[in-house]
Amino acid sequence: MTRHTLSWMALIATFAVPGAALAQPAMEKGGMLVDHAGMALYTFDKDTGGKSVCNDACASNWPPLKASAGDKAEGKWTQIKRDDGSMQWAYDGKPLYTFVKDKKAGDMTGDGMKDVWHVAKP
Repeated sequence: MTRHTLSWMALIATFAVPGAALAQPAMEKGGMLVDHAGMALYTFDKDTGGKSVCNDACASNWPPLKASAGDKAEGKWTQIKRDDGSMQWAYDGKPLYTFVKDKKAGDMTGDGMKDVWHVAKP
């Protein structure tokens, strides 16, 4: 084999490592779950049985934490199928959302909203 061929094979092997595409969909910061931009994640009390009932206008205000094709769930992280067919991340069976009124990392303006929205905790 040529040196050029071996370089391409090494590059392809780097991207073929199983699970390499998944860093966790979120992380813990200050006792709560945040997305990779540092935005607070929330749970909705009306979601039950691992199903999201936040659709349409609700999902415009509380955007779901979307899962992408090829993402791998591990441990307490799972994926649920939404009514529109898209996939959403859940933690410990609870679908996760951001809130449109949170403008910067660390904002938690949705915590306690209408007594049904809560900052997600690990």
